Amino acid sequence: MSNAKSKSATPKTNIKKMHNITLTKEQYHALLKIVYLGNWLANAIHDDTPEDKRLNEYDQIESIIFSYAKHFGYEQYVDPKPSKDGKYYPTRKLEEEPQVIDIINQYNESTFWDEFVEHLAYRDFNNHYNRAQIRKMSQIERVDTIYKYIDKWADEVNTNGLNNIGIVDNQ
Repeated sequence: MSNAKSKSATPKTNIKKMHNITLTKEQYHALLKIVYLGNWLANAIHDDTPEDKRLNEYDQIESIIFSYAKHFGYEQYVDPKPSKDGKYYPTRKLEEEPQVIDIINQYNESTFWDEFVEHLAYRDFNNHYNRAQIRKMSQIERVDTIYKYIDKWADEVNTNGLNNIGIVDNQ
């Protein structure tokens, strides 16, 4: 009989196993920007009031990644010491890095037009059909009809931007 313990005999604990990731300096730089952008996307819309809390889990992960900035030679992107709350925060240099700004601007531009077109399409759809008519449509028919409005508005804004958009005074 062997004295070696089997793996199944190992007691289960609530301790989470830590893992290491090996990154080059360039990969860390990309990770720094990705984490900043991801947290920006997740939390920029929240004002941290009791009704509108930030996603703290994302803040914590960002702080962990930021804590390695000095080690990788990117201390100019992260405040060198944690703040009173123990977290590391980005410096203005990271927030204003051209690639970061370009990504945010591209995202905002794309999101604006997509949302604008979709809102106009749903408005027109709901103005054209009453609730009873909409309820009679199959899901496929409803989606196809909405997409006709989306396509119409997408064509319009792709061709003319906001030039033909205005407020009509019906008085």
